Amino acid sequence: MNSEILSLNPDDLSIKDRHAYLLNAVAPRPIAFVSTIDPEGRVNLSPFSFFNVFSSNPPVMIFSPARRGRDNTTKHTFENVKAVPECVISIVNHPMVEQMSLASTEYPRDVCEFDKAGFSKVASDVVKPPRVGESPANFECKVQQIIELGTEGAAGNLIICRVVKMHFRPEYLTDGMLDTEKLDLVGRMGGIWYDRASGESLFEIPKPLVGLGIGVDALPESVRNSKVLTGNDLGRLGNLDALPTETEIRIIQESDLYQSVVSSTEDDLNSFEEVLHVKAQEMIAANKSKEALALLLCVTK
Repeated sequence: MNSEILSLNPDDLSIKDRHAYLLNAVAPRPIAFVSTIDPEGRVNLSPFSFFNVFSSNPPVMIFSPARRGRDNTTKHTFENVKAVPECVISIVNHPMVEQMSLASTEYPRDVCEFDKAGFSKVASDVVKPPRVGESPANFECKVQQIIELGTEGAAGNLIICRVVKMHFRPEYLTDGMLDTEKLDLVGRMGGIWYDRASGESLFEIPKPLVGLGIGVDALPESVRNSKVLTGNDLGRLGNLDALPTETEIRIIQESDLYQSVVSSTEDDLNSFEEVLHVKAQEMIAANKSKEALALLLCVTK
């Protein structure tokens, strides 16, 4: 175990420091941009990054407007859903993130954040609060349950919402489904940091096999302890459905690729293994994991 690991008891930390550790580590977090309404008809709009979807059947989302850490007061959103148990959860993407941040300002109750932040109110079909016209996706919700996690400052309040209507802007759809690249979503990090899910920050990982992958433990020790291959590389190899056959290994062993590694490293075993592993890593990156493992197994044959 690394002696430099920082290990902390959360009960020994101030609320501020505990909050910072949690929110910097558990990130990025999606943002629920929540519109609510009070019994007098006053609309509130506020973002919350304690948020996610928790069920598809029934469709359930949960967000948490926590008590303020500085003075233990509650937020208008929390007070509104207790009085009028409905809300609209709108999703935040990059074209609207600065306006969303402005809406997080703690304006007085009679000030409408839709107006202050410059968002369009769109009447909902099922619930009373309006939805955000600029959002790529809106979810009209009925509040099913409120769970108060504590009574002290910074305690969360779980607002369990059942989705009763969904709305998606057409420019974010491809063949009738939401398109990840078009959505350009943002997430909340710690402090003042956000992240953007677009461009080179997006990447794909092949789904685990329907059957059982061979697992990292099935790989030769020289592969598992490679100084070149990363944990991600080993994960790809472990997701293969079977080790390469003798025939597949022989084909690679007779290939120009393998022969070039042999000739370029001559009798230097350490150099040979390093170059071999670098070549295998390049093949894994090119989605040729089976061939990469066959290449790595050449050294044991």
